[in-house]
Amino acid sequence: MSTTQNILRPAQRTDMAPAESIPWVRYALSTLALLIIALFLILPLVAVLFEAFREGVGAYVDAITDPYTGHAILLTLITALICVPLNTLFGIAAAWCIARFQFPGRSLLTTLIDLPFSVSPVIAGLVFILIFGSQGWFGGWFAGHGFPIIFALPGIVLATMFVTLPFVARELIPLMQEQGAEQEEASIMLGASAWRMFWTITLPRIKWGLLYGIILCNARAMGEFGAVSVVSGHIRGATNTLPLHVEILYNEYQFSAAFAVATLLAGLAIVTLIIKSIVEWRQQRQWENASS
Repeated sequence: MSTTQNILRPAQRTDMAPAESIPWVRYALSTLALLIIALFLILPLVAVLFEAFREGVGAYVDAITDPYTGHAILLTLITALICVPLNTLFGIAAAWCIARFQFPGRSLLTTLIDLPFSVSPVIAGLVFILIFGSQGWFGGWFAGHGFPIIFALPGIVLATMFVTLPFVARELIPLMQEQGAEQEEASIMLGASAWRMFWTITLPRIKWGLLYGIILCNARAMGEFGAVSVVSGHIRGATNTLPLHVEILYNEYQFSAAFAVATLLAGLAIVTLIIKSIVEWRQQRQWENASS
């Protein structure tokens, strides 16, 4: 009898309906997800827009066209234009080394890439002050030669590069490990150079993952606050990025202007989400075509 029961138990389990096939479970989970999205995404966005236009369109335009706002936008763009390409090159090189080679220190390199995820950006900013501040290890030498790091653009770039370091590499490493190196090895055996192999074999296969990592890196670079706040000095018209400019306006009780400038960051977030969704869809299509 016990043997018969043991044989029947697997069959009885397979007859049980999965949770997703029960209508009320599906509707309850969908409703819960929509409520969370409305509470943490849509409602804050509506609040930002409402506060930005509270004093009228004229006040909104004045806040956006203010010279200090223009400088903050320019500094944010310059920082992103420096950090994103450098971190892209690093991410490709690191992913190539980790996914294609076995070498001493490989695990350490993987751990160091994840370090910005585990260290607070504020702590990272304090470390840069310790190293490059006026009383730091190397800051006095740089400042004495007319190239200050802290409270200047180089410090903002260093802090932003640190917090955005993992994004490209972390997207490419699992992708390249999953794809394997067979096609690349075949191209080398057929006489292709390393550069030709990269441009014709490797890059087309990782392009959507690479673009996805670049999008995330750019979004974080433009929205970074903690580390940049520590190393920038909050000098209006000199070292204020957009997030720091929003903070200063809010601390000065210019609430409408602060939310007006914040709409620029909110717009950037929405555009990033749209592009991210498109890239995810194209990447999924590529995987489906490759698997079929």
